[in-house]
Amino acid sequence: MTARQGISVYRAVVFLRQLEPRTGRTANEVISFALWPIAIMTVLHRVVVKAVNGYITDDFRPVYNAALAFLNGRPVYTANFNWVDPHYLYPPSGTLLMAPIAVIDPERSRWLFILANAIAILIALYLLLRMFDLGLNSIAAPILLLGTFSSETVTNTLVFTNINGLVLLGEIGFLVLLMKRKDLWSGAAIGLTFAVKPILAPLMLLPLVRGQWKVFITAIGIPLILTAVAWPLSADPMDFVRHTMPYLMESRDYFNSSIVGNGKYYGLPTAMIFGLRAAFAAMVLVSLWLLYRYYRHDELFYVVTTSGVLLTASFLLLSLGQMYYSMMLFPLLMSVVLRNSVMRNWPAWLAVYGFMSYDSWLSNRFMEIGRTAEYMKTTLGWSLLLLVIFGVLTVRYAIARREGRLDQGIDPAFLLEPGKGRPDGPPAPEAGDQPEAESTPVKT
Repeated sequence: MTARQGISVYRAVVFLRQLEPRTGRTANEVISFALWPIAIMTVLHRVVVKAVNGYITDDFRPVYNAALAFLNGRPVYTANFNWVDPHYLYPPSGTLLMAPIAVIDPERSRWLFILANAIAILIALYLLLRMFDLGLNSIAAPILLLGTFSSETVTNTLVFTNINGLVLLGEIGFLVLLMKRKDLWSGAAIGLTFAVKPILAPLMLLPLVRGQWKVFITAIGIPLILTAVAWPLSADPMDFVRHTMPYLMESRDYFNSSIVGNGKYYGLPTAMIFGLRAAFAAMVLVSLWLLYRYYRHDELFYVVTTSGVLLTASFLLLSLGQMYYSMMLFPLLMSVVLRNSVMRNWPAWLAVYGFMSYDSWLSNRFMEIGRTAEYMKTTLGWSLLLLVIFGVLTVRYAIARREGRLDQGIDPAFLLEPGKGRPDGPPAPEAGDQPEAESTPVKT
């Protein structure tokens, strides 16, 4: 073999080695290599196949029709609420924001709307990873991507083609900017969602208790400005007040997983429905007090856990809760990477299965039981999640009080042991040392 032939063979070998798939050397690498292709193909399947195929439930059609009517100066709020088909319920400010979707034909507009929601979800997931100091090279990235796009909430958001993916991006943007103390931008992120739907309104408790008053300027100002612009451009803006708002205030007994919705569907006594709501409301208030009292200086844990409690409570206790609202709980679920997370137990993830799983429990063999399981799984999931958070926090409080260490916070004792502190901060206090006022979570 000549020298030139040898060089050619060497170059061919080097080129082929570049094409050789990298072999995982650690458990984390092996899991990442296994999950990334599965996660990416799941995303493509949900977007290109299931979402484009659509379903009998079509949340996009009434929005498109309303946008088209708005652009042509026709009445928008004409829905017949005696039918259970999806209705157009956005206020004039939301109509103004949604109007551009009617510039092109409905099919291509729907495809673009699906793509916009998918991109918004992907950006939100990346921001969520960064919120917890994780990157795309961490094992959490493919797990998060696969878990979210396999869930009912993301799948049906894309299939039904509603705006929840963009709302999720607004929520994550709000939380990230809130913790960075960029108050006006944080308010702008959530204010844009308020212009369309007020689903994230409970989160305004966070800037309220943290004293970030500037958040309210843009959070309230943006929807007010958009309403002022949209009102004179609408043919029937007062019909939103007279016709649509009374319907929004009602508790319907179909497609409603809140306590009152399922209670009405199954014919529960009014007193029992009220009692259940009052009991869960009491647990929520206790959980919020414990979080504020002992965790408000533990910023990341406090923000994501409190936001999860507030949103879950609003889905369960208010007039309307639908399963795909659960997308807004991703920050709480992601908190499992924190060592003091309330999600590090199996009942919490049993609850997650209830409101996140795409499984259908309708059964041809056990019809009544299957129908009940299908209709109740979301309500039971939200309920169990609130019970778990309440139980974890109250047990931590009781143990810390019994051990006389409430001044160190209520984190589990093993997090306060020497050597178990945060690796990028000071170790936990030794016996006899002056403890810090609040505990700090440790990320895995």
